Amino acid sequence: MNADDEQLLRGRVYGCDHEDPNPGPLPHQTYAALVGGPLDGLLLDITGWRPEEIDDGAALMTELGRWPGGRALYDPRPGESRTSGPGVSCRFYYSGDTP
Repeated sequence: MNADDEQLLRGRVYGCDHEDPNPGPLPHQTYAALVGGPLDGLLLDITGWRPEEIDDGAALMTELGRWPGGRALYDPRPGESRTSGPGVSCRFYYSGDTP
């Protein structure tokens, strides 16, 4: 990933189209901030996820990981605090890639 890729990703919501005029977070949604790895700086929309789904983390498709077209794995840290309601409620940390 180069500097242009990093700039493109900052402040964006994972899964938003690159040409979307407003790729940022919406005020009524709940997000996990992605920390580290190929998707560092993106937000993942977790609106409506149950607590156990959040505990499981996410395997997110990306072309920027070790295996293009593979998945980057992100997980919450046990015991880290979370908030409820709209905005960024927790962090998911990069734990590796999978094909």
